[in-house]
Amino acid sequence: MISKSWKWILAGILSVLFILGFWGYQRYLSIFQTNVKKSGLLYIHTGSGFQQVLDSLKNGHYLKDMNTFKWVADRKNYIKRIQPGAYFVKSGWNNNQLIDLLRSGKQTPVKVTFNNIRFREDLAARLSHYLESDSATFFNILNDNKIAAEFGLSCESFPMMFIPNSYEIYWNTTPKEFMARMKFEFDRFWNAARKNKASELGLSQLQIVTIASIVQEESNKNDEKPRIAGVYINRIKRGWLLQADPTIKYALGNFQLKRILTKYLLVDSPYNTYKSTGLPPGPINFPDIASVDAVLNAEHHNYMYFCAKEDFSGYHNFAQSLAEHNRNAAKYQAALNRSKIWK
Repeated sequence: MISKSWKWILAGILSVLFILGFWGYQRYLSIFQTNVKKSGLLYIHTGSGFQQVLDSLKNGHYLKDMNTFKWVADRKNYIKRIQPGAYFVKSGWNNNQLIDLLRSGKQTPVKVTFNNIRFREDLAARLSHYLESDSATFFNILNDNKIAAEFGLSCESFPMMFIPNSYEIYWNTTPKEFMARMKFEFDRFWNAARKNKASELGLSQLQIVTIASIVQEESNKNDEKPRIAGVYINRIKRGWLLQADPTIKYALGNFQLKRILTKYLLVDSPYNTYKSTGLPPGPINFPDIASVDAVLNAEHHNYMYFCAKEDFSGYHNFAQSLAEHNRNAAKYQAALNRSKIWK
């Protein structure tokens, strides 16, 4: 028979083993039990400490149990290995899976889309919506002569490097890294076929993009853009003033104008193509691919003028002579008057 003292010893041992087993099971659950309750992008800002990570998880309502996450993070030394970025976490993950992802630095790229952009501040605001850096930082770089020169451009021509599209980019990409990516995309866009077309037209890439920016403001009808581009190319070849109304709007900083009044044509600006011959020093917006390709595939015709149609369809009447153009313009002006559009 087992003595009474041994019974107490055995009971104590069993109690300890039970406690250790229970503790071990709890630790196992802390590591491997489901703790992520929803899927989504978790953003960890550059320079964040562990508390900022916890705040992001808490504010995003990602975890069922914050304490178990902290315990596992400490054991896996994540606290000293925090990597900034945007991470796609999945519902049903355990702490081990989540921390392994965050420690690895394997971000999920975000899709950065920009189009229909006119001014640099508009592009800066759009980029800050998708990426970590704020709009002021992007805006300053977009207006930095030295940075533009690093890419072989001037401040005026810098916008030509940014081709509207959708790009997959890491969320914490710096503004300078973003500029480098845009240069890569620009070089890829200007392939041999596009360069040859520009050469056949006798125009530089900057001239093509600048014309495209004007064409884009003139019409949102892609099927008509090559014909409008042909008018401007005809004017350039003959040495005429472009007299492009969108350049006046750009010089005035107001693209909402419906009428270009005579007083507007007096604005003192290198972008005023009613006073300055040739093209303005750079694009007046960020023209999309369709507009650039419209210039590269410009129609060959004898039109020298065009004017918006009086039906407000968005299309234009084209003319070879000034007399014909004046008749078209009179019809459009009359339509504006009937609609009581005065500016």
